[in-house]
Amino acid sequence: MKAVAVVPGKKELRLVDHPLPQISSEKQIKVKTLDVGICGTDREICTFVYGEPPSGDDHLVLGHESLGRIVEVGSGVTRFKVGDLVVPSVRRPCSAHDCKPCLNDKQDYCTNGQFTERGINQVHGFMTEYYVDDEKFFTYVPEELRDLAVMAEPLTIAEKGLSQVYAVQKRLPWACAEPGSPSGKGLRAVVLGAGPIGILGAMKCVVEGFDTYVYSRSKAPNHKAELVEQIGAKYYSKYDTTPQELAAEVGNIDLIYEAVGGSEFAFEVLQVLGTNGIFVFTGIPAPERRLEIDSDILMRRIVLENLAIVGTVNADRKAFEDAITDLAEFNKRWPDTIKKVITGRYDVSDHQELLVGKSKGIKNVISFS
Repeated sequence: MKAVAVVPGKKELRLVDHPLPQISSEKQIKVKTLDVGICGTDREICTFVYGEPPSGDDHLVLGHESLGRIVEVGSGVTRFKVGDLVVPSVRRPCSAHDCKPCLNDKQDYCTNGQFTERGINQVHGFMTEYYVDDEKFFTYVPEELRDLAVMAEPLTIAEKGLSQVYAVQKRLPWACAEPGSPSGKGLRAVVLGAGPIGILGAMKCVVEGFDTYVYSRSKAPNHKAELVEQIGAKYYSKYDTTPQELAAEVGNIDLIYEAVGGSEFAFEVLQVLGTNGIFVFTGIPAPERRLEIDSDILMRRIVLENLAIVGTVNADRKAFEDAITDLAEFNKRWPDTIKKVITGRYDVSDHQELLVGKSKGIKNVISFS
């Protein structure tokens, strides 16, 4: 079967003839790929800064944002049936006997870094016609979300991020305690960036009741700003408004959700996080960049104003289930807007342009159906 892969030894991106996978244990399911999302991680792997093939293979099949349909189930599968739509998770647990997170299906908190990731690190991804995996790594998708569920994986970043936010902020009377009201009511959230992770994160913040602002590098008017305004958030460009001006207009910023990947921009805005606020990092910038920051001032603020900083990467089953629930809510509230987050669906033959060509649009998808 055909698959899109990188060959690190030759620094090539190409369409390969990949073996058709077969079920080999009773808990496995076989999935026919429908959609695979393209993200910044895929494009970075295509620059060969990272991305490790499985042992014994010279290539790594790409793709970690996927939607598929089950075509075969093992004899011991209990959660799914043939015909179900599913999305797979990305990270797989390490084999260490003393890694408590991995032993408890929390591999996104792996303590030793020996985890593997489909389409990224030592395990082939989903940018192929079929794939097989254990049922524990899949989440059911209602049929009405067929056109949206490929965005579940990037949305899990916000789902996990917000779950950590609420856990940390139990330290103070922070989230709304009014019965029947969303937890973020009365709080202010600033989302950095208006790419797919940023827009989906902003949607999550709006649903959670936050007064939501998106702060991006692109000047308005633009397509992303239009989508932001359609969900009831406000859009600001860093070229029109400084972080200090943004904070003056917004008021005390309770939450900053970073979705730009650039450390300079992120640390500029970190400086205006409000008292008792929490900052969530999602980006993974290149390691060679160095910044000059006002470290003494920042450290004083973190201590004296009770600031908190957390990171969010990948996600467990609960985050995927929450992502599917929220995609349904987004579709209910903003049916036209959520569809426009997907810029276009393309044939697998367009993989070169999508992965190494000039980045365009918001979320691009390769469709195998």
